[in-house]
Amino acid sequence: MADQSFFEQRLDASTWPIAAGDLVALMAFLLVGTLQHSSVEQLSADPAIYLLAAGPFILGWLLCAPLVGAYSPGGGSAPNSSIPLAIRSWLPAAIVGLLIRQFALPDRGVEVVFAVIMLVGGALALSIWRFLYFKLR
Repeated sequence: MADQSFFEQRLDASTWPIAAGDLVALMAFLLVGTLQHSSVEQLSADPAIYLLAAGPFILGWLLCAPLVGAYSPGGGSAPNSSIPLAIRSWLPAAIVGLLIRQFALPDRGVEVVFAVIMLVGGALALSIWRFLYFKLR
């Protein structure tokens, strides 16, 4: 048997429903956060508000989740493996998002409270989604 490549060990095509749900859960979490600081009318008039708020964290997720193994073969088999993988993937993804926000969008700022909310809230959103996925499938 040939050795699997790095990404073959970390990506399993059968986890695509989890991956899609992860993105929806993160986007919903980020939308709720954005709505804490902007009105629906403001977002409707200027969708860039949401894109600038969510973009760094979605990019961080897309970079880190496959590397950490959020969609590895074992990651889609049961909640007791899937949820910890999501949390372990979110922590570096959120840090990447915070770094992008700090250095590429310095006017947005990164307060300690904001960083904690992002780390905990994102992990919670992903955990709830994955728990529901395994309960309802």
